[in-house]
Amino acid sequence: MLSRLREWAKAITRDVHALYFAARDPRVPWYAKLLAGCVAAYALSPIDLIPDFIPVLGYLDDLIIVPLGILLVLWLVPPALMAEHRGTAEAARDKPHSMNGAVVIIAIWAGMCVLFAWLTYRSLGT
Repeated sequence: MLSRLREWAKAITRDVHALYFAARDPRVPWYAKLLAGCVAAYALSPIDLIPDFIPVLGYLDDLIIVPLGILLVLWLVPPALMAEHRGTAEAARDKPHSMNGAVVIIAIWAGMCVLFAWLTYRSLGT
């Protein structure tokens, strides 16, 4: 059962990446692009509708919203195109990843922390 769960998680990850590619493909209808972009953004975003620290409900939204969104997009995108995007997503998984994105995100967070500390110091110091 654990191996089936891992395979399901890998398939969800691959499909979210494939939805990202589908949202950028001019051959996909606009309404499917819009939904694919929203589902991919929600799945990849660190912000949830229900925060994960809320017991049960925090993870339940991820277990329901993302798979249902993927199923809806799969219904709207032609199967041949989706198969092509899944192949592209599989190929992209094997490529080396750039650290530039991580460096930018870390720099933004560090800057926000420094700004927060400075504003706190300034408001408490005067």
